[in-house]
Amino acid sequence: MTTPTDDRRDLVTVFASMRAAPGKEDELHQGIEDPAAFYFYENWETAEQLDAHRETPHMTEFAAVLDDLLDESGLTVHRARRIG
Repeated sequence: MTTPTDDRRDLVTVFASMRAAPGKEDELHQGIEDPAAFYFYENWETAEQLDAHRETPHMTEFAAVLDDLLDESGLTVHRARRIG
């Protein structure tokens, strides 16, 4: 299986994880093995483009409701670059 970073090692890859608050699982994309676990994976051309995306209306609206959707562990986001 190929991925975008096979040919573009300069892409910024974002891994994010979160756990839904009890009763909020159906309001997010749901994990199969653990219905409260949610993971996101994205590739971006630059860190600046990712930062600009975070300021778009739909992302600021999403951020505004996160506290009501997530458990106490909140949202974890990691930025990475492929090295191997």
